[in-house]
Amino acid sequence: MVITKDIKYIGVNDKKIDLFEGQFMVENGMAYNSYVILDEKVAVFDTADKNFGEEWLKNLKNALNGRTPDYLIVSHMEPDHSANIKNFADSYKDAKIVASEKAFSMMGQFFGSDFADRKIAVKEGDTLLLGKHTLTFYTAPMVHWPEVIVTYDDVDKILFSADAFGKFGTLDTDEDWACEARRYYFGIVGKYGVQANALLNKALKLDIKTICPLHGPILSENLEYYLNLYKIWTSYGVETDGVVICYTSVYGGTKAAAELLAEELKKGGCPKVAVNDLARCDMAEAVEDAFRYGKIVLATTTYNAEIFPFMRIFIDELLERNFQNKTVGIIENGTWTPMAEKVIKARFEKSKNITFAENAVHIRSVMTDKNKDEITALAQELLK
Repeated sequence: MVITKDIKYIGVNDKKIDLFEGQFMVENGMAYNSYVILDEKVAVFDTADKNFGEEWLKNLKNALNGRTPDYLIVSHMEPDHSANIKNFADSYKDAKIVASEKAFSMMGQFFGSDFADRKIAVKEGDTLLLGKHTLTFYTAPMVHWPEVIVTYDDVDKILFSADAFGKFGTLDTDEDWACEARRYYFGIVGKYGVQANALLNKALKLDIKTICPLHGPILSENLEYYLNLYKIWTSYGVETDGVVICYTSVYGGTKAAAELLAEELKKGGCPKVAVNDLARCDMAEAVEDAFRYGKIVLATTTYNAEIFPFMRIFIDELLERNFQNKTVGIIENGTWTPMAEKVIKARFEKSKNITFAENAVHIRSVMTDKNKDEITALAQELLK
């Protein structure tokens, strides 16, 4: 794939993977992106997953068309991008390896060598002249590993953005970018919103015409759209006006209450209502919804003096990613010694800017007319 006159895509599509990072369902696979700049000097950007070493090296060889690379630029040491560093080094023994100092330490851990005789350690603002192309490096610590660098090409105005602006899915997958990019961001990078926002602010100062991430499609049109979404995501803002309801239900009573609330919200004109059964849905999609909307309702039962396991796991997923700036409504169900509301509120004690709805729903075994009135009151509060 030709990106510009001097820049080619040499990545691979993984259509066999079922769980990315051992936990995220990827029905449409993953792309492991890699690029090469052919100037007076030749620079390669990142490698690929270990299962695609032969294919990746073949792609590189075809793109080189008889030339040899001068540099391998390592943006990120996660194995889906770095697994073939040693294979590259063995194949092109005169090439230098460009990375952050922390990345070279990790190379020692992964490969038993930090390639000291070939290394060029770069830091914030360092440059590398290839000929007409000058590359400028920017550090992006904890987006989402500590050693990450991104690279800006001043000629073609390209930002090689590492895992930022990435998404799930192979490059030949025809699907909405935002949905899988949002699930990718909040699942993998979401904990590090402050750091991702710092990288975004660096990017906004550059004249960018194209973004080349390590996962997902190359972004060259409507960049304002992607940058604006990242601004919302990295600041834990509200992307979509609406309410997400996440519930667990043992015998159907809590489910019925969650569904009734959804009906009341829709009747009241709520622009968007998303409902997730936490025992059955893709948990990563429920997490995505929780960060997407400004209002969330948690509906669950008391279970062993705690809350139902899937709800506990879900809240842990939110807290791990620094969930904040939200309004939270609660529907509690319990036959004896109800604890769900108390437990939920305690779990969010250290979260920033969490506002609990004044109208909570307290079901005791089965929904009553009083509970229906509570649900109506909660819906009206959330609609304001």
